Amino acid sequence: MPLPSFHYHEPASLVEACRMLASFGEKGILMAGGTDLLVKMKSREVQPENIISLTQLKEINRISFTDNHLTIGAGCTISQIAESAVICSAFPALASGAEHLGSPTVRNMGTIGGNIMTASPAADLPPALMAYGASVRLKSNNQERFLPLEQIFCSPGVTCIKENEILADIHIEKPQEMSGAGFFKLGNRKALQISIINGACYVALNPENGKIQTSRIVLGAVAPIPIRAVSAEEVLMGQKPCADLFEKAGKAAALGCKPIDDLRGSAEYRKDMVGVLTRRTLLSAFEQIERT
Repeated sequence: MPLPSFHYHEPASLVEACRMLASFGEKGILMAGGTDLLVKMKSREVQPENIISLTQLKEINRISFTDNHLTIGAGCTISQIAESAVICSAFPALASGAEHLGSPTVRNMGTIGGNIMTASPAADLPPALMAYGASVRLKSNNQERFLPLEQIFCSPGVTCIKENEILADIHIEKPQEMSGAGFFKLGNRKALQISIINGACYVALNPENGKIQTSRIVLGAVAPIPIRAVSAEEVLMGQKPCADLFEKAGKAAALGCKPIDDLRGSAEYRKDMVGVLTRRTLLSAFEQIERT
């Protein structure tokens, strides 16, 4: 089916894009990679009068790492993230999430901003980003604001980002010493899979006593939005890492989620696998620490 007619705009700067978005109001929509938007337009789910392309905005299409602070432009492709040397080295869970997202074509076109803004419960990048404590910068015509990533998701397909705001970039502090993180994903096939479940785990140890002083466990596709497994995190806090502890945390994560039955898997199966994969990923994260 052909696309509906529309006016195409290609701003040269983020400031210009914000002005256009404010000017068009409900008659305008942003496009980065277009992997989600074009599908919706073909099905007539959305029919925008004006498309504002972000592809030429160099300021949101780069990755920088300075002063132990990572900034990822929202227009960076999934492939850029998966292939970034600094992300692979310092943020391996995020690199793994990007590597496992879709097909090579989707990774080459799709952007990190788009993966966040679609607000899919099964999106692959939010769990890893949240596990690292990421925040986002939102830019509008008149102001900008920063929010923790975990605060922007409201329900499937819905965020708290305002209609006149553009997701400009994602910010993450370099993980502390004696920390490790991992990503997991379970799908029905190896390629082009939508996650049955996914998630990421981050743990950091107190260098003086070797006990866990920071823990984040984030689960996807088991709730309307990506969620923190708070009860599992509490199991870990202040404890010495060991296989039995990770087993307990996995069971707590399984008990704390509320997945649904669908064609890809039953709620019971999802819960079981949350427990198994959380335990394995925590062990992998601890092994990272031991290797350093």
